[in-house]
Amino acid sequence: MDLSDAVLEYPLNIAAYSRPFVVDGAEMAEAGLTDPRVGVVSLRGVDAAHLVLTNVDLSECLFSGTIHLDQLRLEGRCPLASAPSGLGRRAWWVRWTPRQTLAEEQYWRASRGSAGSSWTPAPEGVEVLRPAALAPVYRQLRKAFEDGKNEPGAADFYYGEMEMRRHDHETPRAERGLLGAYWALSGYGLRASRAVGWLLMALTATVLAMMLWGVPQEAPKPRSTGALTGRSITMTTDTPDPVNPEGPYRERLSTKRFEKSLRVVINSVVFRSSGQELTTAGTYTEMASRLVEPVLLGFAVLAIRGRVKR
Repeated sequence: MDLSDAVLEYPLNIAAYSRPFVVDGAEMAEAGLTDPRVGVVSLRGVDAAHLVLTNVDLSECLFSGTIHLDQLRLEGRCPLASAPSGLGRRAWWVRWTPRQTLAEEQYWRASRGSAGSSWTPAPEGVEVLRPAALAPVYRQLRKAFEDGKNEPGAADFYYGEMEMRRHDHETPRAERGLLGAYWALSGYGLRASRAVGWLLMALTATVLAMMLWGVPQEAPKPRSTGALTGRSITMTTDTPDPVNPEGPYRERLSTKRFEKSLRVVINSVVFRSSGQELTTAGTYTEMASRLVEPVLLGFAVLAIRGRVKR
């Protein structure tokens, strides 16, 4: 169904009917309808304020140019096009995560040659839009879902909006770099597994640095000195500076040093203070871990919260 430039004077509901229509006790002939799906291929130029779509296929629907798109109501199951699975061709370490996408984004990515032919190319005669034009479309669809109290369902539209902003060359370079870091670390706060993976790697690197350079050779022991003057004694207690570990690196990777390093890292990240005497390198390592690792932990919590938020 193509609704391009349709004028809706009254509320309209387009819904898929699961059974054949029956007229006078007999099924209505539907010659030429070979696809069992009911789909909408375009909403361009339509005022969506009075439109409700129920159980229709939107995988090929063009949303750009729709008026009041943030007021569109989607009921039931209205699937959009899915991102391809697997790895990207330009960056072999990038894996496409499952999410719903606009058909316009599929066409734009296919025109760039992303992931080979995995993205759907634009049909003949359909204009390929740039990311700057697609970001507002994702934003309005996200708002429509959020207004319908379906914030977990709006997550894919937020992801798509951020992707379009990141790929928009009109966006300032510093902002694109910040968005790129946000995407790499946590998938815009929506991919808990990515944030947890970075957190585990950061914790492993911190524990290893503590074992090799941060934990002192031996725990500093307080030492008291005093002076006897007549019948009075003056005592002074000092704690010597931690001694840097010595010897081959293999000897430093012991069970005892691992247990102490792990305790220092967990206390500094979770409880914000380890209370342990560390070498100079260990002190700076702990400061860095107290800054970076709680942020990664927060990204993971934010992603989980976004998927279960009511």
